[in-house]
Amino acid sequence: MTEEIALRDAFGNALAELGHQNKNVVVLDGDLANSTRVDIFADAHLGRFLEMGIAEQNMIGVAAGLAAVGLIPFVSTFAAFAATRDLDQVRVVVAQPKLNVKICGGYSGILTGRTGKTHQSVEDIAVFRAMPNMVVLAPGDAVETRQVIRAAAEYTGPMYIRLTRDPTPVIFGEDYRFEIGKGVVLRQGDDAAFISTGVQTIRTLEAADMLAAEGVSVYLLHLPTIKPLDEAAIVEAVRRTGCVVTSEDHSISGGLGGAVAETLAEQCPAPMRRIGLRDVFSESGPNEALLEKYRLTAGHIAAAAREVMALKQRL
Repeated sequence: MTEEIALRDAFGNALAELGHQNKNVVVLDGDLANSTRVDIFADAHLGRFLEMGIAEQNMIGVAAGLAAVGLIPFVSTFAAFAATRDLDQVRVVVAQPKLNVKICGGYSGILTGRTGKTHQSVEDIAVFRAMPNMVVLAPGDAVETRQVIRAAAEYTGPMYIRLTRDPTPVIFGEDYRFEIGKGVVLRQGDDAAFISTGVQTIRTLEAADMLAAEGVSVYLLHLPTIKPLDEAAIVEAVRRTGCVVTSEDHSISGGLGGAVAETLAEQCPAPMRRIGLRDVFSESGPNEALLEKYRLTAGHIAAAAREVMALKQRL
C-alpha cells in the first residue's frame, strides 16, 4: 500500500469516463462540484451536468423525474446532506417507486478536512440501510470506487454510495473485480476475524499486520456492500475463527457492526467487538487526532482482537 488516491478523485474520473460510454448518465450537483469532484464530469459533459444549488430536496425530485424518463442520474452532495436534508424526498419519490437514482455521499465519516461537525456524517449508513429498496455501497479504495461507479450504472434501482475526501492507500490491483452483494477476503487466518468496510479497511489491514508480528493469524473480510449483506461470507469468517471485530468510520448503531451483529445473533453467535463511534457526534480536527479520539486506529482494532480472542478462550 504505497500509492494514495482520494476516492472523490476516482469518483469524478470514473463518472467522466462513464459519461463517454453511456449517454443516459447525468449528474446533479448540490453546489459542491469542486469538493466532490463532479466538476470533472462537468468539464467533459457540460450538457448533462445540472448545477442544482443548495436545494437538496429539489435536486432529488429532479433526479426522480430524470430516472422516470430513462436517464441514469447520479446525485452528488456531502453524505451529511444526502442522509438528512433530502431524506423525505429520497424515501417518497426514489425508494418507494424504486427509481434508478444513484445518491453519492461525499465527505463521509469524520475525516472531512475540518469542515465542522455539521458537515460530518456518522449515521448515513444506518439511514440508508434501513430504507427499503436501497442498495448501500462503501468502496475501500480508488480501484474499487471506479468499479462501484460502473456497477451502479449497470444496476437498475436506488443506490447510496459512500465516499471519502482525503487520499488513501490503494489496496486492490487492476485485476480486482467488484460485485454488488459480495464480500472480499483480503487475509486468510484462524485466530480472529476482522470485518470492515470503506476506507476503514485500510486501518484494519494495518491492524492485521500488527497482530501477525505477534503470531496472530487474522481472517480479514472487506464488505464494500453493506446492503444487500453477504451473510454467508460473514458466517464463514466467524465459524472459521470463533470471534470477530467489526470496523467502520461510522456509528456502531445501525452501521456495519450492527448488521454483522444481527447476522451472527441469528446464525452464528460468537465473541464480538465493534470499532466505530459510540453514540456521539464527532468533532472537527486533524485526521490522526480524530482517529485516536474515537478509537478507530489500527492499534485500537488490534486491541479489540486481543479482547475477543481472550473471550473465545474462556468459552
